[in-house]
Amino acid sequence: MKMNYFVVGTNDMEASKAFYDALFAQSGLQSLSPSDRMTYWLGEDFAFATAIPFDTNPATIGNGTMVGFSVGSNQEVRRLHKLALSLGGTCEGTPNERGPRFSAYVRDLDGNKLCFSD
Repeated sequence: MKMNYFVVGTNDMEASKAFYDALFAQSGLQSLSPSDRMTYWLGEDFAFATAIPFDTNPATIGNGTMVGFSVGSNQEVRRLHKLALSLGGTCEGTPNERGPRFSAYVRDLDGNKLCFSD
């Protein structure tokens, strides 16, 4: 089984798109916005999206919810963590060895928790 896609909520699609466009700029992912309420970043075996909730209620973060990105190296973990912070994200854990993986944690502009690991 493979994961099909992952979606996080946003209350400001323009800001969310700018954040993830910059974060994913060197990844080779294609950005696609099929509607005003959703933007996808797509690659081979990769689909991530931000969406304004369909029910029109405000997007909220999931307590205990986190999206993990395997980014290939310690250097890329450090780069993405620093980049996310410079884009307005907040630190949830500096780059460090955690168990068998080198990882770092941030929250995006809407408070969604992201993990970058080698």
